[in-house]
Amino acid sequence: MRESSALIESLRRAAPFGVSAGARDPVEAWLRQGLARAQLHELYALDAQDAAAATGFAVALAIAAGALPLLWIRTDDAERRHGRILGAGLVELGMAPTALVIASVADEAGLLRAAADAARCAGLGTLVVESHDRAPRIDLTATRRLMLAAEASGVTVLLLRLGAEPTPSAATTRWGVTAIPSTPLPTDAPGHPSFAVELLRRRGGPAGARWRVEWKRDDRYFAPIADSAPLSGARLPVAADRAAARHPRAPVRRAG
Repeated sequence: MRESSALIESLRRAAPFGVSAGARDPVEAWLRQGLARAQLHELYALDAQDAAAATGFAVALAIAAGALPLLWIRTDDAERRHGRILGAGLVELGMAPTALVIASVADEAGLLRAAADAARCAGLGTLVVESHDRAPRIDLTATRRLMLAAEASGVTVLLLRLGAEPTPSAATTRWGVTAIPSTPLPTDAPGHPSFAVELLRRRGGPAGARWRVEWKRDDRYFAPIADSAPLSGARLPVAADRAAARHPRAPVRRAG
């Protein structure tokens, strides 16, 4: 983990953040600017078949917020069972591979230790913690530690829960993600990546809003799909700034 932390610090020094213009309304804010920085957010795949959609949504959120570089932590078992994270897929979403570090750890205990260390690293923009199945160690206490670390460092932590049922946590927001068919482009070419997202829980505020959105890779924001509108007027915490620079090459490293 120390080697990866050194890489992250070099990335951060090379990529100061810029500041984005304010959004016109709360819905546009999270669509265009990503979720609130320096917070813990949970992303649940609502079905086993939606793991790829939730993964893509996490990457797109980091890009939309300009919260780079991104550190992705997963277990060795996740790689054995579900395969590697493919750089080509990230490029299709608009992520420069040079803005990403992937760390692999032995088990769930190592995952939480590495996540706690990384969440305190102010050199990061986003930390994605990928977990599979029930993951009993990821409880209220563990998520509280991640939240406190995120608030102190300014890092946005996305807890990616795949094949799991929601459990009590300290996250600011909890989202459910489902894959939906994309809208074909005029030439009948494949459309933009599309998601149905639901705000399952929001700390201190209303939840239950649902959106159908597509990811505009070139413009780096989510656009509501035609005739799609949130089912509630919940005001969401959103990111306040975006990255404005490219990052030097950052290779994948084995942590732990």
